[in-house]
Amino acid sequence: MQRYLLNRIGQAVLVLWAAFTIAFVLLQALPGDALLIKYQNPDMGLSPAEIADIRNSYGADTPLFLQYLNSLAGFLTGNLGYSVQAGVPVVDQLAANVPSTLALAGLGFLAAVILATAIAFLASLAPFAWLRNAIESLPSLLVSVPVFWLGIVLIQVFSFRLKLIPVINPPEALGLILPVATLAVPISAPLAQVLIRSIDDVRTQPFVAVARSRGGSNAWVLSHHVARNAVLPALTIAGVLLGELIGGAVVTETVFGRNGVGQLTQQAVNNQDAAVLQAVVVLAAAAFVLVNLAVDLLYPVLDPRLKQKTGALT
Repeated sequence: MQRYLLNRIGQAVLVLWAAFTIAFVLLQALPGDALLIKYQNPDMGLSPAEIADIRNSYGADTPLFLQYLNSLAGFLTGNLGYSVQAGVPVVDQLAANVPSTLALAGLGFLAAVILATAIAFLASLAPFAWLRNAIESLPSLLVSVPVFWLGIVLIQVFSFRLKLIPVINPPEALGLILPVATLAVPISAPLAQVLIRSIDDVRTQPFVAVARSRGGSNAWVLSHHVARNAVLPALTIAGVLLGELIGGAVVTETVFGRNGVGQLTQQAVNNQDAAVLQAVVVLAAAAFVLVNLAVDLLYPVLDPRLKQKTGALT
């Protein structure tokens, strides 16, 4: 088990380094120079010598490989550089915006899991074939709904028509309802599809027939014997969906005008703020890696057979 854990941590470090390197190369290949765009503005009245000093302070004129090494060393020590547009440390910007995005993404993911589980259970317990088919078609419908369109529709219905949730300056808890719903609906669709198929597979296993022969109802067998064995594939897809969750958070924050990493990313893209974009990419990669590492470590807990396999690797 210890060797398995070390291998997974080593792979996680490799993924983070690759994400950092690819992001650095791609950002350097972008046309334009954010420093010149900002400081060559005639309204600022800076002389060429002053602009050169500013570029020197950002290390923009050093060789590209040295910029890479300095940036990598900075990330390893917690120094993510300075935002060209805001003129403040990127760490401060992330500290101000990450909690809001974490709350939105965490609640969105939780809502997606609840919605997907409800759809899968209702489909499995449906008494009629037509009703089961109708419930099973829901994920295909939900996954095709664009995030930005859903957000606009929810605002129109619940804010402007029903006037249940104010659009401008709503209370924090109330203001999270529509963004969380917008984020959760598309994420829940693939999760529900995988869970429905997994439940169908597990229900054909002999131990399920034994449980039914002892008089267990469909709901009892589903909750006590099928659900735990069917959750592993859904857990895998849940880890993969994290990337979609982060992308959805960017769009959702923009639609609802919420402060967060999404808004920060949008502003950084508009201003070609490479230091902020680099930090956001590495942060997203780190979140993705940590969640998938946690999913992998949960496998042996949910299925003792996997614990024996990982133990055999040590």
